[in-house]
Amino acid sequence: MPAAATPAPAVGARSCASVPAQKVYEKELSGGEANTTNNRMEMTALLEALRQLKEPCDIDLYSDSQYVINGLEKGWAKGWRKRGWKKADKSPALNPDLWAPLLEESEKHVIHYHWLKGHAGHPENERCDRLAVEQSKKYGGKQA
Repeated sequence: MPAAATPAPAVGARSCASVPAQKVYEKELSGGEANTTNNRMEMTALLEALRQLKEPCDIDLYSDSQYVINGLEKGWAKGWRKRGWKKADKSPALNPDLWAPLLEESEKHVIHYHWLKGHAGHPENERCDRLAVEQSKKYGGKQA
């Protein structure tokens, strides 16, 4: 579920792919925004993927975004929400407009989190990265 963005605030893009074990259903999504950050695109990719699911699912989530993985798996985002979108040090949590719906959607499912190193040859992650870079270019990004 990679995202591509030039220095923030910048052009950004996101992509995600669903590849179930039985290959019964597969769908690729991608999109972008003209003024965003990489973290926002990573979050939006997952949010849009979860919104495609019509019933509760058991999900293996593979992402190269530690921000997304840690925010959900370690409960950071739930803590921020509980404290009125404040971090433990009382500073504002970033991206509450995306964390709130992401928590709502993720709580409908059982999610197993797997962090992947980006650009390390994982086929689906590499495909998502290519989609994200294509979208970023459509919005004026300058990725190679």
